[in-house]
Amino acid sequence: MATPVVTKTAWKLQEIVAHASNVSSLVLGKASGRLLATGGDDCRVNLWSINKPNCIMSLTGHTSPVESVRLNTPEELIVAGSQSGSIRVWDLEAAKILRTLMGHKANICSLDFHPYGEFVASGSQDTNIKLWDIRRKGCVFRYKGHTQAVRCLRFSPDGKWLASAADDHTVKLWDLTAGKMMSEFPGHTGPVNVVEFHPNEYLLASGSSDRTIRFWDLEKFQVVSCIEGEPGPVRSVLFNPDGCCLYSGCQDSLRVYGWEPERCFDVVLVSWGKVADLAVCNDQLIGVAFSQSNVSSYVVDLTRVTRTGTVAQDPVQDSRPLAQQPAHPSAPLRRIYERPGTACSKPQRVKQNSESERRSPSSEDDRDERESRAEIQNAEEYNEIFQPKNSISRTPPRRSEPFPAPPEDDMVSAKEVAKPSPAMDSQFPVPNLEVPPRPPAVTPTPAPKAEPAIIPATRNEPIGLKASDFLPAVKIPQQAELVDEDAMSQIRKGHDTMCVVLTSRHKNLDTVRAVWTTGDIKTSVDSAVAINDLSVVVDLLNIVNQKASLWKLDLCTTVLPQIEKLLQSKYESYVQTGCTSLKLILQRFLPLITDILAAPPSVGVDISREERLHKCRLCYKQLKSISGLVKSKSGLSGRHGSAFRELHLLMASLD
Repeated sequence: MATPVVTKTAWKLQEIVAHASNVSSLVLGKASGRLLATGGDDCRVNLWSINKPNCIMSLTGHTSPVESVRLNTPEELIVAGSQSGSIRVWDLEAAKILRTLMGHKANICSLDFHPYGEFVASGSQDTNIKLWDIRRKGCVFRYKGHTQAVRCLRFSPDGKWLASAADDHTVKLWDLTAGKMMSEFPGHTGPVNVVEFHPNEYLLASGSSDRTIRFWDLEKFQVVSCIEGEPGPVRSVLFNPDGCCLYSGCQDSLRVYGWEPERCFDVVLVSWGKVADLAVCNDQLIGVAFSQSNVSSYVVDLTRVTRTGTVAQDPVQDSRPLAQQPAHPSAPLRRIYERPGTACSKPQRVKQNSESERRSPSSEDDRDERESRAEIQNAEEYNEIFQPKNSISRTPPRRSEPFPAPPEDDMVSAKEVAKPSPAMDSQFPVPNLEVPPRPPAVTPTPAPKAEPAIIPATRNEPIGLKASDFLPAVKIPQQAELVDEDAMSQIRKGHDTMCVVLTSRHKNLDTVRAVWTTGDIKTSVDSAVAINDLSVVVDLLNIVNQKASLWKLDLCTTVLPQIEKLLQSKYESYVQTGCTSLKLILQRFLPLITDILAAPPSVGVDISREERLHKCRLCYKQLKSISGLVKSKSGLSGRHGSAFRELHLLMASLD
């Protein structure tokens, strides 16, 4: 019986809140497949261990959103480029800033580490490509030729070439030793988003927004084949480590391609949306995607994916185990890269075009390096991942334990659950979601119906009121139907009370609205709080939450005590509004509050600063009070549990 591949091949591993604001870039460590680096609009670079909820290290120093991040091959260095055009390199083992590189005139769109030498390539919105010497903190060469933003850079496996992809629909190949362009590959009809070198052969793959993938022969400098009909723009491609196939991260699917001739080996359904990066480790493909401040990771079991042989006709495949196929396509191999045994020679330094290209250490650079910090937020995981590289071990390295299966996996069908083979050496185990046998049914004794702990928001009665109190009471279920006159008389008994309640609520809202029209948001919130009716506070917060610019620090001091009450409410809509308001406050003001409280005292009298400091202290105290409540509710299941877990991650810095 045919079943979707997703039931046995792919699953969602985890979802984390990676930054206090939106995530703008991320990258996976290709060597281990376990290390994830994210850059955000909060100007920070955060490092994570896959399937671990807590941030390992947070790198600061940039003053504008981080647009691009990249890890070097040993995963010891990380480089990040910002919207302002500055580039910073950190040493992860030493937990400190290594270099600050300045020279681009627009935001950094792409970065890559040289596979052997201590060099970094950067591509920018200013259309220039720069090659930097990390040791000397200077620009080795500037490559000019693209006419629009450079979206992707990749060094060849032997470190002699650099491939670049840009919005001008072209792919260019640069010779690092000669300092000039070797060839240009036209053909795409849309911006080229990604390029990738074959791990062994002289072959290059490029993916574009025109929904095509092209393969280029680097000996003859001509197109080998073109794959068309991708479901969306191609943003992420990766060759299998042995070079037998190419993986393409498409919209909600993974596609496996060959190129001589062009064909699709397999299609795996994965609900990752727009995947941002891919890595292969232990016969598993790890994909990561981000949306706003959240980052999700997914796993595809490659032992169940067809990588060579017959062409896949449909994403629905038979559930039987796949036969092992030859490791490489039958087409003759091209020339093989000659990797140097030691660090490669330094690229030829070419005469610079301007003095701005030859930067030397300056007081401004030193100041930037002093302001950049590497904050270790999880010392145990930091020591586990980075520190062992600095020590000599007399025993073989201990193999990392398999990651635990997620407690819930909506992508797995309830009818059929894939069971991994006992011999399968998996780093990410396939979730085991077998349904336990149902106990024999027992007829319960009639019991009075208890009121639910959480009253859902989708109800056919007013929030905060019990409609049953105003309706006729039926004592005996078998009682005959009431005549119209009796029913109407009983309904009228509660009608006057209902009108009084609704009239009072309307009057309270009119009072708040009168203050709101004056433009004084703080006073209108104070009036709503003074009324001592949470329903009015909820109505007002639902308006304020729609426009984040209305939030001010003094408004937080008034709203936070009310949010604590809303989070403890039995009404689902109250809890949802409280969670939304608290998330906005944490994203906009928590970094400001912590920075102001950590700043040294000022000299002299500054009344405005003292007032701001007092507000920050008050907000911090209130947030600490709420954090305990959020932590206690983060273990709930369903919609509420997910919201509280997200808030708990945002409030982690308060602990």
